[in-house]
Amino acid sequence: MRLLALPLFLLLLLPLRGTAQVRDSSLAMTLVSVSYAYQVPGGDMALRFGANSNLGISVLYKTRSNWTFSAEAGFMFGDQVTEPGILLNTLNSAGQLVDQDGLMADVFLYERGYGIYLTAGRLFPIIGPNPNSGLLLKAGGGYLRHKVRVQTQKNVVPQVEDEYLEGYDRLTAGPSGLLYLGYQHTGNKRLINFHVGLELQMGFTTSLRAFNFDTEQYNSDSRFDLLSGIRVGWSLPIYRQHDDRYHYY
Repeated sequence: MRLLALPLFLLLLLPLRGTAQVRDSSLAMTLVSVSYAYQVPGGDMALRFGANSNLGISVLYKTRSNWTFSAEAGFMFGDQVTEPGILLNTLNSAGQLVDQDGLMADVFLYERGYGIYLTAGRLFPIIGPNPNSGLLLKAGGGYLRHKVRVQTQKNVVPQVEDEYLEGYDRLTAGPSGLLYLGYQHTGNKRLINFHVGLELQMGFTTSLRAFNFDTEQYNSDSRFDLLSGIRVGWSLPIYRQHDDRYHYY
């Protein structure tokens, strides 16, 4: 909630004067954005997870010549874990997972992860209401990390908790690349600023767990994780305005 409140607080501090400058010329500005993406996995990622959601925050600097540089982060989450048999060897002869009291336990599997990136790109003002809007192309590199979250409800299930959890959570991470092509809209009156586009993340990852308890195998293979999707977001533009008022002495 604090991250979402920051752009609104900055907006209240900004003057509303001088909007014609945005309409008439390309300005150097900083865009603080919050966004949502619906992502579909590919490569090795598709063998473990289904589609997921991604909440992002970014800070992008645009020069007067429309080059862009950004730092951005996204938190991914979903409830589609498709890799079979992760908890298979924790089940009893009746196919049930029981807690420390011998009662049937409720255990759920979720997808969790995040990506952090630095990008560079270019804004092409061929469409939009002013020279600060248009097609945005950017590319960059960073770090991708994801895992299977094993969540117990009210039960205490020792076989999937504490140090045993590391044998099931599939914690994976590594360097990653990002490509984005979309439309950036910077409104003439500051309030209507948004972006929408196609995004591709490519992770060259490895497992951070040495051994999987369910497969009884060591993890040594490299992975190629893909995430593609549509990202939409709201942006807060921050830029310096020239004082064009007349002064009398």
